[in-house]
Amino acid sequence: MTTTRLISRCLALAACSLGLAASAVADDLDVVTTIKPVHALVAEVMAGAGAPHLLLDGGASPHTYALKPSEVRRLGKANVIVRVSDRLETFLERPLKQVPKSVRIVSMDESTGMTFHKLRAGAGFEAHDHGHDHGHKHGHSHPRSAKQKSTAAGRPSDLDAHLWLDPMNARAFVLHLGSVLATADPDRATLYRTNAEAAATRLTELDRTLAAKLAPLAGRPFLVFHDAYQYAERRYGLTGAGSVTVNPEVPPSAKRLSAIRARLSKDGIVCVFAEPQFPPRAIDSILEGSTVRRAALDPLGAAIPEGPGHYTILMQELAGALTACLAK
Repeated sequence: MTTTRLISRCLALAACSLGLAASAVADDLDVVTTIKPVHALVAEVMAGAGAPHLLLDGGASPHTYALKPSEVRRLGKANVIVRVSDRLETFLERPLKQVPKSVRIVSMDESTGMTFHKLRAGAGFEAHDHGHDHGHKHGHSHPRSAKQKSTAAGRPSDLDAHLWLDPMNARAFVLHLGSVLATADPDRATLYRTNAEAAATRLTELDRTLAAKLAPLAGRPFLVFHDAYQYAERRYGLTGAGSVTVNPEVPPSAKRLSAIRARLSKDGIVCVFAEPQFPPRAIDSILEGSTVRRAALDPLGAAIPEGPGHYTILMQELAGALTACLAK
């Protein structure tokens, strides 16, 4: 074989190899996720088959987020879009009506085996005003297209959408997602299902660990910035006594802050928890001159790097923050 023919053949083989590689990359499932905890769970199920794309970094709240034009375009190119619920990421409501019909929209709250709680009212958790749109939309009713509907049995219309803060909900979700991705990408079906089963096992063990760690905190009342922690409270027998604000997008009134300040000693509040996604002014106000402890809880894990291990670290850090502030 002449040198010229050998070079030509090598170039042809290289081009073929590059084409196959490009084809493999092009065939990777394009999955877009909303918040860090969901991204982490999706990343566990996709391990070995690519990585999901994250829309919101940990410093952004799904209650207040607005998509950039580039992100709207990104949604239209995805194969699968994964969110918590149409009651949480309401910034997706309009964009999801514009994505191609081929895009699969997956909601955590459509998973079989989920535990659902209604939005709380009373005892420090004021009723959400369903008759007025004042921004905190994840508890309100919105028209949905057929493609957007969540189908899980037992999901209340006034859903508290902070579902991921119960690891058993996360477990139900990864098992559901494993089946969804196996259908969307049959060539890797076994991988997705195997990953999902492994993630479910890890989440079961995480739940046991958290239950043991948090058990001594029962009966130690605390306040949170907004009512995001009901799932963890109910799962582990914690005593959430109320929230500083009903709507995290709107500062609490002076009347509400005064009422909360009066409750600190009356109800034996041990700790008040701020959140890094929102300004601390309201917390500063109610704790001025008080000896009640102060700490922070982050339901999204703003400072935790994104990726497969994020969810476990998030839940461990929540448990650690609760323990550090509430333990006797």
